[in-house]
Amino acid sequence: MTTTDHPQAAPTTTTSTAHAQLLGLLARDLAPDRLTTDPAVAAAYATDRSGTRPGGGPLAVVHARRTEDVTIALRHAHALGVAVVPRGAGTGLSGGASAGEDALVLDLSGMDRILELSPEDQLAVVEPGVITAELDRAAGEHGLRYAPDPASAALSTIGGNIATNAGGLRCAKYGVTRDSVLGLEAVLADGTVVRTGRRTVKGVTGYDLTALLTGSEGTLAVITSATLRLFPEPVATATIAAYFSSVEAAADASFAISRAGVVPALAELVDGPVLEAVDPALRERGAALLLVQCDGAGAVAEAEAVARVVEPLATSVEQTADPAEAEALLAARRLALPALERLGRPLIEDIAVPRSRLAEAVRGIRAVSARHDVPVFTIAHAADGNLHPIIVVDPSLPRLPDAAWDAADEIFALALRLGGTLTGEHGVGVLKRQWVADELGPAAYALQRRLKAAFDPHGILNPGKAL
Repeated sequence: MTTTDHPQAAPTTTTSTAHAQLLGLLARDLAPDRLTTDPAVAAAYATDRSGTRPGGGPLAVVHARRTEDVTIALRHAHALGVAVVPRGAGTGLSGGASAGEDALVLDLSGMDRILELSPEDQLAVVEPGVITAELDRAAGEHGLRYAPDPASAALSTIGGNIATNAGGLRCAKYGVTRDSVLGLEAVLADGTVVRTGRRTVKGVTGYDLTALLTGSEGTLAVITSATLRLFPEPVATATIAAYFSSVEAAADASFAISRAGVVPALAELVDGPVLEAVDPALRERGAALLLVQCDGAGAVAEAEAVARVVEPLATSVEQTADPAEAEALLAARRLALPALERLGRPLIEDIAVPRSRLAEAVRGIRAVSARHDVPVFTIAHAADGNLHPIIVVDPSLPRLPDAAWDAADEIFALALRLGGTLTGEHGVGVLKRQWVADELGPAAYALQRRLKAAFDPHGILNPGKAL
């Protein structure tokens, strides 16, 4: 099903006149270093890590440094009906930050201050351009950690992670980004600044706008600061690397861990083709690798329990409580995407299924790969049923071949048939938009369209994304 935008009527100023007026107003009201109109510079903002390229190039780029820059840009764009695409580091994998012809890009990467870090309340207040790993390092100086740990943590920004409700390796125990967001400052489409949430862990006053904005992919408001929950650093960790004769066996082992009552901090599955891409020596050890890490005071005991569960299913099991050795074991997972990018252009999917059906999903993905003669590489956050089937195609092709799209279509249908979802953490962006209505159903889809119209009546915020 293909979706279509239906915003309320925007101002009737002609497009070229509106663009000229907007650039004039921005040049007047913003500091000189805040606006770039050079087409060559703006063109760099047309795509994100997904490689999605809408037609044409952006109109201009606003380099926001403070909330006031955002309010100025949105107020004028709203009045003139010009599309605005919020953007962080551009590490998104679904085309959510891609900017089409004549869109105004709102670059938030320069809003990169940690405004507050409170060890007493175990929270931080940060601007959206703060790099995820840098916040984690700052928290670590106080014996704390920022729990969300996306694979792109060294590059991705907090604002982008909130926009997509990013997950990551540690989400099995600590949850996704939404579980760490206590409150937000955000700017609505017309330039109005709103503050949502609170500084407390509990709070149920009014509708949960913080949760609504988290994962909204820049289509409802532009986040300008976030109050985030921090957690104490674990006193110990213990890591297990188990190799298996098949991906299904690894998936079954992951589910057996949850049935045994162990809640690991992470449980990552890497299939044989990915291991081959990372290091052929790893592939020789097995057809799949399951990495499990437990943390906290009982980490070693939990890891021993995990080992007892997986050993009957595995071909080999390694265990360590040494942090350096643990990082070496986890390297196969962290290097997976860079290794696949060296093979070609990856189309990175992001389905999730109930944990009990993970092995079934793996079998279905392999069947789709064979049916369409399309190579599919699979990695997964196995503890929560989130799979990343990655189709790699020839980067010289002008567009993704039909066989790749057909395979992706079947993978999405498989996820829904198993009671799952199109996206667990990467967001819809533009790549999955045509399947959204199929998952939501007509009533819920219509309700979400009405919510979009209430926040953004002229449809200027990241149009063509998410819904």
